Amino acid sequence: MKHRPYLQPMDFDAELDAKGLLCPLPVLKARKRLMALQSGQILRVEADDPAAVIDIPHFCQEAGHTLLASDDLGASQVYFIARA
Repeated sequence: MKHRPYLQPMDFDAELDAKGLLCPLPVLKARKRLMALQSGQILRVEADDPAAVIDIPHFCQEAGHTLLASDDLGASQVYFIARA
């Protein structure tokens, strides 16, 4: 499933502020936060690491999670990930 930009507010169950963290920390912290969620719950991640645009979708694909949406907020990006 290809992720889509979120055009309206999306509900989520947990949030991770990964701004200021460089690769691989945004993915490692997202993995840890997702482990605390139940299947189907949604994690909102905000990151400003340029590598996150590649790393987070790749992590989701490899781990079986679903990247529901992502968008560029200017200085950062936001990702909505549904736990597998």
